[in-house]
Amino acid sequence: MTPQTFHRGEGPAPRPTDWNLPNALTVLRFLLVPVYGVLLFLDGGGDPWWRFWAWVVFALAAVTDGIDGKLARRRGEITNFGKVADPIADKALTGTAFIGLSVLGVVWWWVTVVILVREIGITVLRFVVIRHGVMPAGRGGKLKTMLQTLSLGALTFPLWVLPFGSAWLLVAYVVLGAALVMTVVSGIDYVFKAARLRETSERTLARRAARAAAREARSETPDGSTGDPAPPRTAKRD
Repeated sequence: MTPQTFHRGEGPAPRPTDWNLPNALTVLRFLLVPVYGVLLFLDGGGDPWWRFWAWVVFALAAVTDGIDGKLARRRGEITNFGKVADPIADKALTGTAFIGLSVLGVVWWWVTVVILVREIGITVLRFVVIRHGVMPAGRGGKLKTMLQTLSLGALTFPLWVLPFGSAWLLVAYVVLGAALVMTVVSGIDYVFKAARLRETSERTLARRAARAAAREARSETPDGSTGDPAPPRTAKRD
């Protein structure tokens, strides 16, 4: 049962508070990021046991990403904080994983740079257009996040201890390649969405209406007068 179910009377339902379970899971994901980073580098990053626990923390953080959005929609607790903080938490987790795995020589640095430039750029773009509205994650962005999460989780896990470890590693790199492609494609899509949002937002439409009204007023009174007819001039007497 959603909070809106209890709303009675006239007027819109009350705005959901930011203090809710979905947002708490998002904050938890933020807190798990440094824990993952520490575990990844313990004992030089090559110990299977610590890499396994780093994978456990990464998987737990990734699971909260899937749960918080579903809970927010089911409970009617979608907030602007959640819309903004959720993708940032995702980027903090995946960014830490990309940098950490690149330091360990598992992921090529050029892949990390391309993906991080895209992620940081889109995050900045979200804040630039936030005056016009919040850009929620689209399908392309969600697919990108899923592919990144799968590949980073697989590359965090000590695959070399598994049977056919080389084959599993190849699969992980194939998924990483697909994630790279979706990262670039979805980034371009977000740029176009931001442009459309800026052009069609209520803020932009109101400013356009105000400018149009001002131009109309100036066109009706080009000499700066109030628009009232001038009083008739009396004829001069000889």
